[in-house]
Amino acid sequence: MLWGGQIMSETQRHQTITDLLTERAFASAKELQVMFNVSAATIRRDIDKLHEAGVAQKVHGGIAALDGPPRQRAVSLPFIENRDIAVGAKTAIAHEAGKLVRDGSLIIVHGGSTCFHFGRHIANRNVRVFTNSMPLAGYLSEHGTCQLTVGGGDLHREPGILYDPARGSYEFYASQFFVGSLGVSSEGLLESHPLLVRFINDMCDLSNEIIVLVDSRKFRERPPKLALPFARVTRLITDDGLSDRDAAMLEDQGVSFTVAQTRLGAA
Repeated sequence: MLWGGQIMSETQRHQTITDLLTERAFASAKELQVMFNVSAATIRRDIDKLHEAGVAQKVHGGIAALDGPPRQRAVSLPFIENRDIAVGAKTAIAHEAGKLVRDGSLIIVHGGSTCFHFGRHIANRNVRVFTNSMPLAGYLSEHGTCQLTVGGGDLHREPGILYDPARGSYEFYASQFFVGSLGVSSEGLLESHPLLVRFINDMCDLSNEIIVLVDSRKFRERPPKLALPFARVTRLITDDGLSDRDAAMLEDQGVSFTVAQTRLGAA
């Protein structure tokens, strides 16, 4: 990337990346490499230095804005990017969730990156999986041995699900619905996309247990729409980045929750 006809210096790149992260929660390393027309090694050094300086956070696949008040925001990243963020936490959550799955049962698995990692984890279990997630269905069809049923409808590329809001009732009942969320507050699960709110409620009506899979970052996000109140949640699984304040909030709301240890689920 040129700056006044000259290639950007390291200082200019760092400032540009910092400015970019005030508008977005995440920038991938590949994207920055193309943006600045530099090598992958140069971008890795830039990310390392910004992380060490405490102005941004190095994450799997790129760099993320620092979280915390007052910069609370809910950014729904493209699935392909979100899938590679906080992989250790999501993998640990997937392992804990897998312990709840009963062989021979029918389960529903929601879209989103944490549910995708969970789906990968149970891909070879003796279960029937119903999902509307195109990425997960593609993975299970190629790599899994579980029975797979894919919901029909129009393809919504973001968030990557097949869904027909006009469809009547489904002719099955599931033991468990494993669902993720863009944000979590004392009210319950939060989303920004009305389609996801409706889909979540449709699937909850078909399920005996509602298992929420969210990494600890989601407790800092505040999307505008309440998708599911805690009263309908059977159990929530998160990672050991959960703050004492958020743990106390879950206890106050009467939510049963499990904290997955990331050191056991590192990718």
